[in-house]
Amino acid sequence: MNVVLAFALRKAGGRIALAKKLNISPQAISQWREVPVHRVLEIERITGLSRSDLRPDIYPPHDDPRSVA
Repeated sequence: MNVVLAFALRKAGGRIALAKKLNISPQAISQWREVPVHRVLEIERITGLSRSDLRPDIYPPHDDPRSVA
């Protein structure tokens, strides 16, 4: 698990809380090494973390309308 995912989990209230909000099992989240691409927008909405923070490889900061670059 990377640092960004760990931070997102804390912001969401933990693995179990995030799993409930995403309607998936906590075990599924335990298997993630990083935020899955298909979950980025949902996790952005839940945590308030920007998509470029969650997955900068997919959403570079200049693509994020909330980015102050």
